[in-house]
Amino acid sequence: MTSQSALIVDNVSFRYRDRQGVAIHQISFSAEKGELLLLAGASGCGKTTLVRAINGLIPRSYKGELSGKILLNGQDTAGMPLSRISQMVGTVLQDPERQILGTKVINEVAFGLENMGLPRAEIFARAEQALDYLNILALRDRETFNLSGGEKQKVALAGVLAMRPSVLLLDEPLASLDPASALETLAMVRRLADEGLTVVMVEHRVEDVLNIHPSRVMFMSEGRIRYLGAPAGLMEAVDYHEVKLPAAMIARRAAADPAPARMSFLPGVKRGEAASGDSSNAAEFALVRFENVAFGYESGREILHGINLEIRKGDIIAVLGPNGAGKTTFVKHAIGLLKPKSGRVLVNGIDTHAASVAEIASTLGYVFQSPSHMLFAPTVREELAFGPKNLKHSAPQIEQQVKSSLEIVNLVDKENDAPLSLSFGQQKRVSIAAILAMRSKILVMDEPTAGQDYKNYLGFMDAILQLPGFEAILFITHDVDMAVIYANRVILVADGAVQADGSPQQVLKDYALLRACRVVPTSLLDLNLELFPKTGEFMRAEALGHVL
Repeated sequence: MTSQSALIVDNVSFRYRDRQGVAIHQISFSAEKGELLLLAGASGCGKTTLVRAINGLIPRSYKGELSGKILLNGQDTAGMPLSRISQMVGTVLQDPERQILGTKVINEVAFGLENMGLPRAEIFARAEQALDYLNILALRDRETFNLSGGEKQKVALAGVLAMRPSVLLLDEPLASLDPASALETLAMVRRLADEGLTVVMVEHRVEDVLNIHPSRVMFMSEGRIRYLGAPAGLMEAVDYHEVKLPAAMIARRAAADPAPARMSFLPGVKRGEAASGDSSNAAEFALVRFENVAFGYESGREILHGINLEIRKGDIIAVLGPNGAGKTTFVKHAIGLLKPKSGRVLVNGIDTHAASVAEIASTLGYVFQSPSHMLFAPTVREELAFGPKNLKHSAPQIEQQVKSSLEIVNLVDKENDAPLSLSFGQQKRVSIAAILAMRSKILVMDEPTAGQDYKNYLGFMDAILQLPGFEAILFITHDVDMAVIYANRVILVADGAVQADGSPQQVLKDYALLRACRVVPTSLLDLNLELFPKTGEFMRAEALGHVL
């Protein structure tokens, strides 16, 4: 550490006032001007707590026991007001819903500059410069409410960059981005560091970040630093079950371990086949049907058009596509939150125009992209019990459903915690558990892996897909590997229309179409297509190690 370091964290520990145990313990490191530091680790390991300590929210907003020192450009932050720290440290949160306050994009990006008391002309010049830097100037006059999750994340980042901080903290910045946007964001982060900005990037998508050559990697576990050093050393220092490494590397390391058990998904359904592949007698088996559906939030601007498809018993569907393509809008029609402007949606043969959201919920459970749109109860247990109670489940049923749902998402020890006090990744798992507890026939999840470490998301997805009772599962995702590992059907959505619908092997082998839809092939997809003549199915990297 040197006094000239942009950021120095010296022996910092913190325990939240309302929780047992230390969240971070004796954390020490420094970051130089122009350094890009990747911070990785399991959900709940202390990464977000460390970010809060650096940006001053601890102990000013989050109370507890704090020890150690944090220096920004050589200045101790202990006596600084938050307004001063925020001019030196810019933070982009995991969940942009928590960060965006303005109704219009330009107002949101200008908000921090207005609080700095800058002249009006300079405010708008810097706001537009930040939007242009991120290639989103076209969003300038859009309403923030109508933006996609990925677009909101870019707007939040623009608001931070407009303030020109010396240290940038990115907390899961890729969580809501489509693969092509993630690559663009990573290239932009690399550019920011090359231009002299100090960047600390918290990210579960380790493989993607390694491609932009971070200066160093820090791996945390249980509130402590377990590894801090060159990216090359991370590969052997961490458990490949916990961190998502390149597929070939996972396969190589897994080959020395016992072969993983073969998974069976949705009893009676073959992993490699989409149940909807057989179009005969479709009317009898369709759980949900879209008939020439069109929709737009604003008059004259259509988000969806010409949607014709069915969700049928046994389907495990991955919906892929770019930010703003209409994926979430499409799914919200299935649960009745949105009604078509033309065409119709049938759930169990009933037009959603004639059914309430509550009536549809007994058939179709929906996990929102942003957990803050769902969570409200004082404790995790009460959150999970709310849905089953409203569906008139018995007390013993509710008790069992809450318990098993907590076990599936690995949150048994959090049942008495306030949901909104948890990390974003843990909140996401609470929102999934809340829907699991309702035991709907169809499970729909919007970005279920956002904010999740590799081990947790494999664990809960494995458990969910083996649960009895689900007739179909659909998940919107930007994680191509999720589609590779779990789906038996892939729907590719772009420009408000279905561009492809078929088995993963059929849809994902067309790299030209994927790239046209801003979906980027991964190392796992590459390896599966290479080995497909031998395997006859798509497999996770750990299993491919035993094929190689």
